[in-house]
Amino acid sequence: MSEFKELSRSVKGLTVLVTGAASGMGRATARVFAAEGANVAVTDFDEQGALSVAKEIAANAGSSKAWKLDVADGGEIKRVVGAVAAHFGGLDIIVNNAGISVRVAIDDEAYEDAWAKGIAVMLTAHPRIIRAALPHLRRSKSPRIVNIASTEALGATALHSPYSAAKGGVASLTRSLAVELGREGITVNCICPGPIRTAITDRISEEHKTIYAKRRTALGRYGDPEEVAHMTLSLCLPAASFLTGAVIPVDGGLMARNA
Repeated sequence: MSEFKELSRSVKGLTVLVTGAASGMGRATARVFAAEGANVAVTDFDEQGALSVAKEIAANAGSSKAWKLDVADGGEIKRVVGAVAAHFGGLDIIVNNAGISVRVAIDDEAYEDAWAKGIAVMLTAHPRIIRAALPHLRRSKSPRIVNIASTEALGATALHSPYSAAKGGVASLTRSLAVELGREGITVNCICPGPIRTAITDRISEEHKTIYAKRRTALGRYGDPEEVAHMTLSLCLPAASFLTGAVIPVDGGLMARNA
């Protein structure tokens, strides 16, 4: 019988870069990692929002710094990733969370612009960030990449084809990079949130949230951003070293429910 191995469940001292961290699941992820002792790079297109989250973390004795980052800008990605690694002395974890709401009909005149923006922010940005971070991840003792997709990668909703295509691409990208980077010990996993209380879903009334959740999810409710953030944290633990290429729904049983 092999000797029992003690595996670390601490991210203390590790550095994580979170995109789209000014609100919703990104903010929750930044707060959860900071509470566990990680250094957190809070990045977002909304600079003031990112600064606000960094201040929240500092008020709770956490380690963080905010950067403005437009993930659709390849040059800005390289600059910010380099600045993060320089500031914290390395980079161990990437959480590709930034996203936008894209709702458009296939025959709408605005479709091509919506497609281009959706793919740029929610798909093309991911490999760009990973490529910029790779030299630093390769020096890490616990390199982790988590891509945030959506249950739209596993099913579909009308008028959301750019969004669904981007999220489906993220799931496939995750599997591919897990295979490519696995021999280097870099794990790559994907989370597919279902109905979560974020800025994107704020416009839905509480009545309709309740109707939808009771009809579609096993738990009968919307999820909170922190519930997704804790799954992200779990995938990034040093102990999660044999988990890679996974596409994990965090959806209250949405995809499991048949009727």
